[in-house]
Amino acid sequence: MHPIKKEHQKIKPKLHPRNRHRERYDFKELISSFPDLGSFVKLNVHGDESVDFFDPAAVRALNTALLRHYYGIKDWYIPQDYLCPPIPGRADYIHYMADLLSGSNFGETPVGEKVRCLDIGVGANCIYPIIGQKEYGWSFTGSDIDPLALQSAAKTIESNTHLQGKIELRLQENPKDIFYGLIKPEEHFTLCICNPPFHASAEEARAGNKRKLSNLKKEKDAKPTLNFGGVNSELWCEGGEVWFVREMIRESKNFSSTSNWFSTLISKQTHLKDAYSSLKKAEAVQIKTIPMGQGNKSSRILAWSFLTTKEMQF
Repeated sequence: MHPIKKEHQKIKPKLHPRNRHRERYDFKELISSFPDLGSFVKLNVHGDESVDFFDPAAVRALNTALLRHYYGIKDWYIPQDYLCPPIPGRADYIHYMADLLSGSNFGETPVGEKVRCLDIGVGANCIYPIIGQKEYGWSFTGSDIDPLALQSAAKTIESNTHLQGKIELRLQENPKDIFYGLIKPEEHFTLCICNPPFHASAEEARAGNKRKLSNLKKEKDAKPTLNFGGVNSELWCEGGEVWFVREMIRESKNFSSTSNWFSTLISKQTHLKDAYSSLKKAEAVQIKTIPMGQGNKSSRILAWSFLTTKEMQF
């Protein structure tokens, strides 16, 4: 019996117009860039080429191919079990931030190393600096509380000449701090980005993954695996996303002139109310909420500033 061919939209309309991943994956091209991907590509129930997104090795191979094909990354190092992020959604964050910065740059998207971006929780994957450097030539400072994550990110930078000198890595030695002990005196950034730990405990992280598997119609008795990976510091912190964003806003008040814009992903719509309350208390001058969507998943970026548009430096 032949599989029923499913009609697909040629363009993924929820992704940003400049996102390189708006069209369906061309697996022939991707395999030509990274031949190892070929062993993971199979026809799905609809007769389309795809990979098994429940298989961490397949997800890693797909990401490696995407980074090599679209972003010129020859070697990408990420330890086993570390977060292997969905690249289209990460690219959207960068593109929407570029749009936001254009508002204080006479409507022009700012490019080049003069745009300095601070990535809170850069991770072993180093994904935001890789995309931001390729798309806009921005320079990055990436922080993390995990030395192994920074070692892996450093290895990727060292192995790709176009990243060398464009991305600086810093260890945040106090996991309770976000900006304290990280930002140097008189230092200024154009933008701060962050993908915060979503969950409040390891148990909550596991339960969230089981729900994700269930939503994707995996068998109920399947062993729960994190198909996109993630070690504890990447997935959860005490108090979860609500606490992390609240603390990020509180600390940003004390670094109000350090960055034109502070921003973070917000995974749940219900978490915005607490964040807005914190921003009001911190007396933020500008607040933007930017919706994003990928497939059936929706999220949003929360951005704030303590500066007027005229005060922003470039």
